[in-house]
Amino acid sequence: MEKSETVLPGHARVIIIGGGIIGCSIAYHLGQMGCKEVVLLEKDELTSGTTWHAAGLMVTFGSLSETATQMRIYGRDLYTRLEEETGLSTGFTPVGFIEAAANRDRLEEYRRVAAFNRYCGVDVHEISPKEIKDLFPLARVDDLLAGFYVKEDGRVNPVDATMALARGARNFGVKILEKTAVTGLIKKNGSVAGVKTAFGNIQADAVVNCAGMWARQLGAVDGINIPNQAAEHYYLITEELDNIPKNMPVLEDPSHYGYYREEVGGLMIGLFEPRCAPWKIGRVPEDFTFGEIAPDWDRMGPFLEKAMSRVPVTMALGVKKFFCGPESFTPDLQAIIGEAPELKNYFVTAGLNSVGIIMGPGLGQMMARWIMTGNPQADITGFNMARLHTFQNNPEYRRHRTVESLGMVYQCHYPYQSMKTARGAKRSAVYDRLKAKGAYFRDVSGWEGADWFAPTPQQAVIEKHAWGREPWFGFWEAEHRAARENVVLMDMSFMPKFLVQGKDSGKVLNYICANHVNGPAGRITYTTCLNKEGQVMADLTVTKLSSDRFFVVVTDTIHRHALAWIQRHIPDTAHAFVTDMTSAYAQLNIQGPKSRDLLQSVTDTDLANDLFPFRHAQKIAIGYGRVLCVRITYVGELGYELYIPTEQAVHVYDTLVEAGKPFGLTHAGLKALGSLRLEKGYRDYGHDMDNTDNPYEAGLGFTVRLDKPGDFIGKEACIAKKAAGPLQRRLAQVLVKDPEPLLHHGEVIFRNKKPAGYVRSGSYGYTLGGAVGLFMIEADEPVDAAYVKNGRWEIDIAGKTFPAAVSLTPLYDPEMKRVKG
Repeated sequence: MEKSETVLPGHARVIIIGGGIIGCSIAYHLGQMGCKEVVLLEKDELTSGTTWHAAGLMVTFGSLSETATQMRIYGRDLYTRLEEETGLSTGFTPVGFIEAAANRDRLEEYRRVAAFNRYCGVDVHEISPKEIKDLFPLARVDDLLAGFYVKEDGRVNPVDATMALARGARNFGVKILEKTAVTGLIKKNGSVAGVKTAFGNIQADAVVNCAGMWARQLGAVDGINIPNQAAEHYYLITEELDNIPKNMPVLEDPSHYGYYREEVGGLMIGLFEPRCAPWKIGRVPEDFTFGEIAPDWDRMGPFLEKAMSRVPVTMALGVKKFFCGPESFTPDLQAIIGEAPELKNYFVTAGLNSVGIIMGPGLGQMMARWIMTGNPQADITGFNMARLHTFQNNPEYRRHRTVESLGMVYQCHYPYQSMKTARGAKRSAVYDRLKAKGAYFRDVSGWEGADWFAPTPQQAVIEKHAWGREPWFGFWEAEHRAARENVVLMDMSFMPKFLVQGKDSGKVLNYICANHVNGPAGRITYTTCLNKEGQVMADLTVTKLSSDRFFVVVTDTIHRHALAWIQRHIPDTAHAFVTDMTSAYAQLNIQGPKSRDLLQSVTDTDLANDLFPFRHAQKIAIGYGRVLCVRITYVGELGYELYIPTEQAVHVYDTLVEAGKPFGLTHAGLKALGSLRLEKGYRDYGHDMDNTDNPYEAGLGFTVRLDKPGDFIGKEACIAKKAAGPLQRRLAQVLVKDPEPLLHHGEVIFRNKKPAGYVRSGSYGYTLGGAVGLFMIEADEPVDAAYVKNGRWEIDIAGKTFPAAVSLTPLYDPEMKRVKG
């Protein structure tokens, strides 16, 4: 090992902070890609943070993310071949893995996951309780319904795997320095320029924070938001068991809070309790390396007893070790990865939520690609650190949310579930009004978003989640039909809003956006933002208020990402400035066939179709309020979006509600928004489309104006894509012909018995009469109307196959008559 007295290099292409599984994986893959001058700095010794005490599971089953599943498969393959390359074993043993389902809801969930995982290349099989017993003879199986078995999965030695990656990195020329702590960053012109250490500074082109549970406080030194939090994580190792069956697979049973595997002749029982204990909310000690936490026997006793009852022999065995060590968790159980919105070329890979060994190789490969090429070459919309907000780093937020997020690991992942802790951080100006109307709220990027409305506030509760129809579905249906037949009010104040102004703002936005957004004033334009490869980085609306002022609106999940994207693409010489105005304006949407009549009753502005056409924007008076009224829709009906100064929002809301009584105005929530927009085929970035799709594949070719004045980001790639010929990937709608099944996400669609894609977003189309979703058709031939027509389409929902209808054009109002009428 190289010691700290080694003279520090003066410059590095990339500096990696942290010598755990993630840091060593990134170092290995950067070296493999031929990146020269890579330096990994570890403040103590390799693996000394949380890697050394990881349980070492290597499991490909379980995720409904294509990106995560592909990373898991890659990791298993890399661990298999790394010894031959480096001479060091990773300890990977393909003993197999079984996920146990102990009730009907778990069975439903795992059948859905299994179908999706098979689509992604995981060879998973549903097996009977008897087959579970045959494979894991020590388990009690009398209360199990089924298991999901992957023969090729197994276990790995975390320390050995890390050391193999480190050796591989060194073989590629990476310099690894232990006992060298990073104390801060060197910054220049909004970009990282190097790091500071006790032994001197190193200049660098890029820096990657892989500091694990220390990542948050390391980032905080330089104002980088990384809201991960350490929490206690337990496992027990029993004394040796005589004649223990050889090569038993890893068994996981969430209903008993445990996973089980052989460990040196005994058994390891790992625990994920439903309510965890956060550790060191304030600050993780810098010298806590190779450290342990004293186990809380009293708190963990009932969970441990439950876990041991799945494998009864453990109750009679002695306890060799009851281990407690910290693991790092995030507010939504997704990793924190990507380029920090606060600082260019500063990357983070942290908050792995106990799957660092599983995801480490794949994340290392992806981050190396991102750093080297500027493109992760994988869908990262669900992991991008820009999704997280600074208030989520508050101690009280982390104290409360971590208890729930870790507890969610082994809970059934119902489709309509929302986090319950750390709530109320953001409320719109009309929150109290909506609550009084019976709103059921869910977490929307930290905001309280009205999901649906009950007749009374007392009925706005969910007693128990389910995979099927829940009691509030009738309320949702009524809102959906009111939007199609009458008029609804939706509070969308959580939508991020930016003001871009300055004499060059129109020119700058026309360069950042693919569509022509610098046309006449008083016009709203839907557009995409692309990278240089022509892939979608964001979708947004741009309203031109005047020659030097533009109002930009994006979806909640890309708030900080979109803001940083715009800021970083404003040239230094341009007179253009972007300001976050999200809190300055409430947003109320009035949508439905009677929306014009309702609005006309409260304003003196003539809203006639010829005077206030589709995509028109204008300031209008409503009562005492002055609002920006935009004729646009996300539900597929005649409709308007109202942007109201926050201090006037309650007054305008009250005025609309009172005026709406003769029109039968209905309050509608996000469930109705989702079902309405999916019937119309409207896209949602981060769900139906992501950073791996181009606008033509996503059905958004109309947002690309190759003939507009000047250049724009991604133009050359779009020209090349159009010249390449017919598309073999296209986003399409799918409708289940049977009215009973429900779609959520990940259901696999078949064309002529062959997999053709999976549902990216699903809902229920009350107008269309069945579950509806959007999916990307993946084909090896041109995807056109004939391809769709000539296919026999079916969909797998929890292991059952149903006939489906597929369309490249909207199934609802394809000619836009209702929107433009």
